[in-house]
Amino acid sequence: MAGENPVKSLCEETACPLCLDFFTDPVITDCGHNFCQACLTQCWGASQEEGSCPQCRETIQQSNFRPNRQLANVAELVKKLQEEKEREGAREEKRGACKIHQEPLKLFCREDETPICVVCNTAKEHQGHTVFPLEEAFLQYKVGHPTQVTGKEKTKIHLDTLKKKREELKGQKNSEELKRQKYQVGAW
Repeated sequence: MAGENPVKSLCEETACPLCLDFFTDPVITDCGHNFCQACLTQCWGASQEEGSCPQCRETIQQSNFRPNRQLANVAELVKKLQEEKEREGAREEKRGACKIHQEPLKLFCREDETPICVVCNTAKEHQGHTVFPLEEAFLQYKVGHPTQVTGKEKTKIHLDTLKKKREELKGQKNSEELKRQKYQVGAW
């Protein structure tokens, strides 16, 4: 369970094991399992007085399951949280991710005058194009035409870009060093 996404785990816990959707009018059986009332009724059929739990197969009287209002409330809250997370993800995608690769838009293609991701930069459609960091493009176009940026501004832009790149490389180096150490320990 360690390392699992808690939102995903919560969604799984509030899903009916029969329909695999969020609980709707959940009921709890004598054996302690929860199901949507409609799912359990459909599973057992209308004519039986007794049925077996779809999860543990224990025999249960059909009249012995009780509504689980608390679970219904929790399932409703989790459903709303999940919907909000999906809406937020869609907003994030619109704001700064490539529609094709779902990668962050970090580069700017001068020829197409559009932000692109790192993967797009290697695509045929951008080969031979002038591509530079998005922050640099923002500053250039903010000042006016790209050719109007002074030497001092260009130097600062490049320096900032290089500093960011250096930090990224340090992180990658540390990550690779940890992997190497784990491999060495595992090999002995």
